Amino acid sequence: MLVAAAMVLACAVAAPPATSASKRLPDVVGMNHQSAQDRLQRAGFYNLRERDCTGRGRQLLFDRNWKVRRMSPQAGKRVSTTRAITLCSVKYTD
Repeated sequence: MLVAAAMVLACAVAAPPATSASKRLPDVVGMNHQSAQDRLQRAGFYNLRERDCTGRGRQLLFDRNWKVRRMSPQAGKRVSTTRAITLCSVKYTD
């Protein structure tokens, strides 16, 4: 019983509470979609979403074939690094 209590206490101490930093969101509008994702990840933003900005509902299968038209939230805002960032992109051929 003492061992079980020690294991529970060790688990509680070993897992610190998850906190998210607040950082300024980089401007990636106009960038290649893949490069924009890379830049956001280097800045600490990993909860990335994407959508076809033409409204046709296409999936962005090859990120390098797309260009970011707008993003939400807007660049320059200070947001949590765990917040979802949506990149709205169009194909270079559009």
